[in-house]
Amino acid sequence: MKENNKEYRIQAIDRATELLNAIARYPEPVSLKILSAETGFHSSTTFRILAALIHNRLVEKDSAGNYRLGMRLLQLGARLHSNIDIRSLAMPIMEDLRDRLNESVNLTIREGDEVVYIEKATPKRMMHVQQLVGSRAPLHVTAVGKLMLGVAGDEAIDGYATRTNLPAYTRNTINSVERLRKECNEAVSRGFAFDNEEAEIDVGCIGVLIYDNTNTAVAGLSVSSPIDRRRDAWADDLIEAGKKLSAQLGH
Repeated sequence: MKENNKEYRIQAIDRATELLNAIARYPEPVSLKILSAETGFHSSTTFRILAALIHNRLVEKDSAGNYRLGMRLLQLGARLHSNIDIRSLAMPIMEDLRDRLNESVNLTIREGDEVVYIEKATPKRMMHVQQLVGSRAPLHVTAVGKLMLGVAGDEAIDGYATRTNLPAYTRNTINSVERLRKECNEAVSRGFAFDNEEAEIDVGCIGVLIYDNTNTAVAGLSVSSPIDRRRDAWADDLIEAGKKLSAQLGH
């Protein structure tokens, strides 16, 4: 049965989109009168929608009372660009890191209270850690997840702990907010984090963050291995790889 798209439309969103498109057609800030005429909306309706868009940083109002697109749109566009390109940009760097360390290299992003594995580069050796693309893990049991919590700040860490209750996956899983806060902040300070058999016994990990042109942490790069093969010195290789990928994203 053919769906009726009108059933899924919301008038306020449609009108806000029309106004954004109208503003985008002008190279200079544009007046309320012109925007009202261009969209066919009553001036009071146009004013109210623009006020909501300004509140959400999607539109800005200059000193003359004219309107232009807001910086939040630039940030969202940059984030979209990062999500589209990051895997193809990351793969050569990940493969180089895999070949140098002879261990599994993972690319992850944050979704809510979890990290999601979106790409991997695995070594040819028979015994290696295997993470499935698309699999997920709680933030507090992964190296990259701790860094993502750390850059979000103590309030965000406390909120995460309250929401999740910090479930334990192994005897090494961090299960107190005080310890989690301390470890996340220390990880951010040194630029990398460890997973010390916190998600799975006998598996260790080192992770770093990837930043885009807005200085936002958009992803994480990590090396996973059997814990007896993990070397702290890998952190230097990871930091170098992370900086290289971040630079390609405009950081």
